[in-house]
Amino acid sequence: MIWIGLDPGAVSGAWGAIDHNNEFVGCGDIPSIDGRISARELYRIIKDCVSTFDTAHIVVESVHTMPNQGIASSGKFMRAAGAIEATAELTRYPFMLVTPQRWKAHHGLVGLPKEASLDLARKYWSEASLKRQKDHGRADALLMALWLKENNE
Repeated sequence: MIWIGLDPGAVSGAWGAIDHNNEFVGCGDIPSIDGRISARELYRIIKDCVSTFDTAHIVVESVHTMPNQGIASSGKFMRAAGAIEATAELTRYPFMLVTPQRWKAHHGLVGLPKEASLDLARKYWSEASLKRQKDHGRADALLMALWLKENNE
């Protein structure tokens, strides 16, 4: 069994995967082409991750637009989120949505800066590609995958 977290972003977002022993499988940025999610490449990434496992469970962060965000950027963000959700559904693996508040509360991250999720993910998976500050999306995706696993055992 593999557990995959998908963190939507305005242009791309991030993915993270762990196995049934909480071991790091992979993480990275969700691919985009010309400012749009590449659903085909995201689908391939998910299938490649699952190829050595029996099955997968996927969690996607349930997102919404933010106050004072412009119409164009809100539209771009929600289009990306929809593409990510649709791709997860098309894999035919069980998937669910989770609010940031729910998975962050599980890990004690509510109200903390983005660096806190990076620090926690680095503690769990030192081999993960989480070297840069902007890798917080990857950290979030891995922590969502862990949340999903721990809430579905």
